[in-house]
Amino acid sequence: MALNLTQKLVQSHLAEGDLTPGGEIALRIDQTLLQDVLGGLVMLELEAMGVERVKVGLAAQYIDHNLVQNDQLNADEHMFLRSACRRFGVWYSRPGNGISHPVHMQSFGKPGQTLVGSDSHTPAAGSLGMLAFGAGGVEVALAMAGEPLQLRMPRVWGVKLTGSLPDWVSAKDVILTLLGRHGVEGGFGRIIEYYGPGLEGLTAMDRHVIANMGAEMGATTSVFPSDASTKAFLDGVGRGGDWTPLAADAGCAYDDHEEIDLSSLVPMIAKPSSPGNVVPVSEVAGTEIYQAYIGSSANPGFRDFAVAAAIVKGRTAHDRVSFDINPSTRVVLESLIRDGQLSDLIHAGARVHQAGCNGCIGMGQAPASGRNSLRTVPRNFPGRSGTREDSVFLCSPETAAASALTGIITDPRTLDMPYPRIVPPAMVPANTTVLVAPLAEAEARAVRLEKSENITTLPDLGKLGPDIRVPVMLKTGDDISTDDIMPAGTRVMPYWSNIPKTSEFTFEPIDDTYPKRAKQGGKERAGHAIVGGLNYGQGSSRENAALAPRYLGLEVVLAKSFARIHWQNLVNFGVLPLTFQDLADYDRLEMGDTVEITGVADALAAGREITATVRGGKATIRLRHDLSPRQIEILLAGGVINWLRGRIQPEPARTVA
Repeated sequence: MALNLTQKLVQSHLAEGDLTPGGEIALRIDQTLLQDVLGGLVMLELEAMGVERVKVGLAAQYIDHNLVQNDQLNADEHMFLRSACRRFGVWYSRPGNGISHPVHMQSFGKPGQTLVGSDSHTPAAGSLGMLAFGAGGVEVALAMAGEPLQLRMPRVWGVKLTGSLPDWVSAKDVILTLLGRHGVEGGFGRIIEYYGPGLEGLTAMDRHVIANMGAEMGATTSVFPSDASTKAFLDGVGRGGDWTPLAADAGCAYDDHEEIDLSSLVPMIAKPSSPGNVVPVSEVAGTEIYQAYIGSSANPGFRDFAVAAAIVKGRTAHDRVSFDINPSTRVVLESLIRDGQLSDLIHAGARVHQAGCNGCIGMGQAPASGRNSLRTVPRNFPGRSGTREDSVFLCSPETAAASALTGIITDPRTLDMPYPRIVPPAMVPANTTVLVAPLAEAEARAVRLEKSENITTLPDLGKLGPDIRVPVMLKTGDDISTDDIMPAGTRVMPYWSNIPKTSEFTFEPIDDTYPKRAKQGGKERAGHAIVGGLNYGQGSSRENAALAPRYLGLEVVLAKSFARIHWQNLVNFGVLPLTFQDLADYDRLEMGDTVEITGVADALAAGREITATVRGGKATIRLRHDLSPRQIEILLAGGVINWLRGRIQPEPARTVA
């Protein structure tokens, strides 16, 4: 039987299940990736589980989000993470080394391997022919503990690329075109597999751009073949020996199919405040801007900065525009310095920031209130930039640089200059000194975790009760993001490893009274429900968006539909996610209504449908769950840590000679 590449990658790592879409599968994991804002929780979870040393082939921790050191909190977190890496056997990427995804791609990415990361943009590694998944931190902790990754086998969506990109059109415009066609839910339950002759014109870093933002479509992951472009990339970073050719079998089939003629594309832009709100740049050209921001995990390559440098060389950014350059990695920054592009950017008025995520997650470079900001980042959810009343557009480096010069949104095709032809360096500057290798096991066992007062142990979570009888504490609309549930930015993110503290910010952009009401005026936390609309929990994989509400007493979420990662995070922390059988029931529920489900365990085991009563039995609503027997066990245990703790036997202490 001819298999597509996704099926071949899944089959080679299958621990349980089969290739039938919708069925639960378990995949063996080769590598794990942590970033710092969830890495702290993961390390605390490993401690709570009783794990002595990671049992995955390679685990890496990156310090890339919490880089702004306004006080001691982020620095304390870095020290804790360094000690945890030494203790558990994890690679440590020091602050300023760069964003996890491009650094991992450069240092550890390997065609044919599986990767799970505590960041929703981990699928960017699919650019190298990896099968890479974003997940909540506890899912990564499980993989690090040697457990397979559990998920539903997605449908495989084959996207055939033909033609070649015209001048002034780049990889960002490819994924924005797909988002414009299908929106933020278009990839739900699917793995996007790219193939076809159009791939020949896309470098490995171009593919990274496209795979990265597949997450904005809700896709489980994205996959590219491993071919000559992949080999050229690995040769360039000095790891050509890790290259393996990978491709779909001739004559294979896909569950869904689409074709994109690259030669027909034009510069695209996502308007505020959704990655799916996409139009051609020409449609909004002339709109005044305040900021042009280049760099992020979504446009991290040397070429993305070099093309901007070529556009602004010998010119000056408009005096109203904050022209922000956010280097993605130390290696890219060193390349730009070596080849002169950084000087061109600085001379044009650019403000250069340290290598990391920075403004993409609201850690600096926040725009002026209500002013338009053009960014090459992957998301433009309201307030994510760090400014509550923001107005963020997503675009290519070409569009951002052109607009920086003019002070208005500018179709780069209208610039009076030839399109810059950027040739990536054959070899990038090697700098491995900022990647710290794991300690030997005997030495690691002597390491103690360096915890500050802000880094607390995880709260104990009780088991799900036999019955649920809770008030509706909050009702939300459609497309509520994890940024809405657990805000980012310099004010909140330093506390993300401290669940009692972060719980105080829960749902702040939606209803800042929620934490106090959930605590009943500061007294005992009471159980409650939340009612959500479509695509509840879209965006980031941040698990504290599930854990903090759970700490405040959340027992059940009733929604029209869930984003995949947040749905799994809710289960992992003992919150029951249910969807409406009849979407009209969403309109019948109001804040303050009491939802009652009797005999929860029996109801879950009996089938997919659950009946709940509302308003003292005066009304009934039909609900549905899509939980596997394993997930039901986890829920009833009060979450995956409780469930796994009983399965992991502490390893006996070894005598060190």
